[in-house]
Amino acid sequence: MMTAFNPCLLIPVYNHEGPLPKIVERLAPHRLPCILVDDGSDAACAATIRELAGQYPEVQSIRLDVNQGKGAAVKTGILAARAQGFSHAVQIDADGQHDPDDLEKFLAAARQHPEAAVIGRPLFDESVPKLRYYARYLTHIWVHINTLSFAIPDSMCGYRVYPIEPSAKLIQRIALEDRMAFDTEILVHLYWQGVPVVSIITRVRYPQDGISHFRGWEDNLRISLTHARLFFGMLPRIPKLLARHFR
Repeated sequence: MMTAFNPCLLIPVYNHEGPLPKIVERLAPHRLPCILVDDGSDAACAATIRELAGQYPEVQSIRLDVNQGKGAAVKTGILAARAQGFSHAVQIDADGQHDPDDLEKFLAAARQHPEAAVIGRPLFDESVPKLRYYARYLTHIWVHINTLSFAIPDSMCGYRVYPIEPSAKLIQRIALEDRMAFDTEILVHLYWQGVPVVSIITRVRYPQDGISHFRGWEDNLRISLTHARLFFGMLPRIPKLLARHFR
């Protein structure tokens, strides 16, 4: 029996006290429960999160005492959402890149395809850093290789809807990345285990005063190692992955 559609918002936060209040304000009219996962933020951001939780009845906060990374924050939020009985979690980043006005599109797709992971397919404006824009294509190629498909057109956009039950089971079963590589790794694993993927075009911008926690060489190295690990995980799955194209 299909679980009733019962979504929540999930926002991983690390020192985003500037853009976060406006994001929460724009999401508030949707009246969705909102889980803010404070990934060990400094005092100023921690105070902002507490204020938002007091101001909006739909907002709750979870704090990780030590910064562990975006992946760790999202994993914490997904497990918390499952414990509270939510069926889906809409992840949206706290840095102002994502357009809250597109939320209804994600919710509609998730409602129509409740078994699927709904992912953002970014439509960038001129604010996107060109190096990061073109570097994304290397990850796209590896994801296509590691899934033997084009089902995941962009695995790096943090605007997405997770089906809670398969995502939580996956998080509990294997050790997924704690930092930036998590976004890609969990989608590949979900695809491997048969979860459909639906992509939604969404506008993405890079605010001039935005805070990026992408850590250059370290995160690029971790992402590269993740692609390599996924590649060797893909090899024994080749027959099963190819069979999906003939169903």
